[in-house]
Amino acid sequence: MSRNKLYFASDYQEGAHPRILEKLAETNLWHSSGYGTDEICESARARIRTACGCPQADVHFLVGGTQTNATVIDALLRPYEGVIAPDSGHISLHEAGAIEASGHKVLTIPHQLGKVTAEAVESCCKAYEDDLNREHMVKPGMVYISQPTEYGTLYSLQELNELSRVCRSKHLPLYLDGARLAYALACKDNNVTLKDLAQLCDVFYVGGTKCGAMLGEAVVIPRPGLIPHFFTIMKQHGALLAKGRMLGIQFDVLFEDGLYESIGKTALEAAGKIRACLISNGFKLAFDSPTNQVFVSLSEDEYEKLSQTVEFSFWEKAADGRTIVRLATSWATSDEDVEKLVAVLM
Repeated sequence: MSRNKLYFASDYQEGAHPRILEKLAETNLWHSSGYGTDEICESARARIRTACGCPQADVHFLVGGTQTNATVIDALLRPYEGVIAPDSGHISLHEAGAIEASGHKVLTIPHQLGKVTAEAVESCCKAYEDDLNREHMVKPGMVYISQPTEYGTLYSLQELNELSRVCRSKHLPLYLDGARLAYALACKDNNVTLKDLAQLCDVFYVGGTKCGAMLGEAVVIPRPGLIPHFFTIMKQHGALLAKGRMLGIQFDVLFEDGLYESIGKTALEAAGKIRACLISNGFKLAFDSPTNQVFVSLSEDEYEKLSQTVEFSFWEKAADGRTIVRLATSWATSDEDVEKLVAVLM
């Protein structure tokens, strides 16, 4: 890895927030029970429950995002059911068929800048219900969304309310992937809180890996007992960490003094500066997003020039032949790196 490049390829390139590292060092030689049954994990669960306004919630710590999605989705679905998701969704594109590997189909529906509508979910369900061959088809069994979306966009509280209403009318669990949730919570355009998620979602997870933790995600199940034996299911999916305390410590720190809700501000400020610089220098944004992911459409020459000094993520080829790339900022993005990137873009 060249240290001469500026790294804006993803939001999980850095290690962990200094406060987490301090706590890990402080507790390094402690002895505790394994698999998340220790007192620090219990403290972290209590903090998360308080933040979500949901004192009865089940909270589980898993090792990573793909394991979390595969575990939760497999646990919620019956063998003959599939999961409704936007065709741009992470489980649809970037998880190497992890959901299908567990025996469930991802039932993709159209999206609007990464978001699905309540109407689209209803239409998907109606298509199954009206199909005279439905016994030969995969039955919609739940709905998957993410906040922010793969396009860095946000569901509004109204949109989430409408989705939740449809899901409950159809008896479909609503599951929200919160891999980048800290960047949604810190965004000025956001009006959805953790307490809203606990009321409107059947399961959601609080992302750690991309939001200041070294690794780990916290699954929140507001209605206890919704998924019986979830601990055992986690183990079956390889998502249960023997040294569970390592995950609990990180979330205990993240949910102390509101750190999780504020940790994304640095990323959002950095992304805003990059976005403004791109626009002022004649670059074409592929689509606007208010969070920490910036998508820009590049010509072949622009792509080659930028790739010499900046590490970014290829996103997709556009219909006009241009290349859409993503620049991602994180909780640890420095002002110095942002200024260097701005200088490259000018």
